[in-house]
Amino acid sequence: MPQDRALVNAHCASLPGAQVSDPWGGGHDAWKVGGKLFAVIGSMDGGVSVKCVDIETAQLLIEMGRAERAPYFHRSWVFLPWDRVSDDELRERISTSYRIIRASLPKKVQAGLGDPA
Repeated sequence: MPQDRALVNAHCASLPGAQVSDPWGGGHDAWKVGGKLFAVIGSMDGGVSVKCVDIETAQLLIEMGRAERAPYFHRSWVFLPWDRVSDDELRERISTSYRIIRASLPKKVQAGLGDPA
């Protein structure tokens, strides 16, 4: 199950309106839609942080050993280490995070992003 930054970045780049930046410097890949974060790879490159639908879902993933608490983020975010999830699950969790964030944007902003993934 060897995921890496390239796999995550390729998937994120395929999502309508997604943009990457390094807002903190030091080699982070911060993916945003409509100016809001939905996926972050830290400079240590050990995995990716994503938003879950709620705190309970995040806690369940942590309890199952699939994720860790995402440092510096709200409790509804988790850190997915590369070696704990399959490529398919990783893509699905990123897509879910994207959809959650996109749905929170104003309707006018959403309309300008193109068809949702």
